[in-house]
Parts: sequence; structure tokens; C-alpha cells
Amino acid sequence: MQQVTPEQAVIHLSAEKWRWMSECNVDALDALFHEKSVFVHMGGSWGKEQELKIIESRGIHYKQADIHEVSVNIMGTTAILLNRITLLAVVGGNKVTNPFMVTEVYVQQEGNWKLGSLSFTKLLSP
Repeated sequence: MQQVTPEQAVIHLSAEKWRWMSECNVDALDALFHEKSVFVHMGGSWGKEQELKIIESRGIHYKQADIHEVSVNIMGTTAILLNRITLLAVVGGNKVTNPFMVTEVYVQQEGNWKLGSLSFTKLLSP
């Protein structure tokens, strides 16, 4: 059986996160998000509780994230993952598609990776 590297584990966890976001699975996301996690969007920034409320109420519904590139760097107990994606979302009832570079910061806590930060940077070209 092949060993999974920490980088592969974080990439898999990130992909699962996108699936959970599209399914509005706030229970799985609640377990993944660190208690002190922060989220940076085009419209503002906030913490874990607000992000979960937005997902649960479908204030932002992350319908589909098409991942074009992914990279991860691990520094001790911190992993920084970059995703270049095209995101299809419903925001305030309107379908929107945007190209983003998404920065995800994960920290190891009791042997598990927790999402500490999720930041969306809109790209000028897809």
C-alpha cells in the first residue's frame, strides 16, 4: 500500500472542502474549520461562525469549483495551498462565475489538518 504524503493529504482535504461547500455540508465544514479561522471574500472578511451561517443559508452557494492548478507547501505544522479555480456560485440569488486564486492555510491540530484561512483573490484573466 502506498503512503500518502502530507501534501497529498492536504490536496485531498481541500478537494473535499469544495465538495462539502457545494453540498452546503456545514457539519463537515464545522469540523474542518479551525475555531479561529478567517475567510476573505470579494465582499468582506469574517470568521468561522459567519462563514458557516452564509453557507447554511445559501447566502453564498458554492455550486462548483473547477480546479485548474493546485500546489501546496508544508512548513512544520502549517500547510499553504494555492488553487487556481473557476468558481460557479450563487450570490444573493445571482449566478456568478469568477476566476480566482484561492489561498488556503491549514494548521495541524492534534494530528488533524484544520483550515485556518481561506482567501479569494479574483484574477484578471481566467
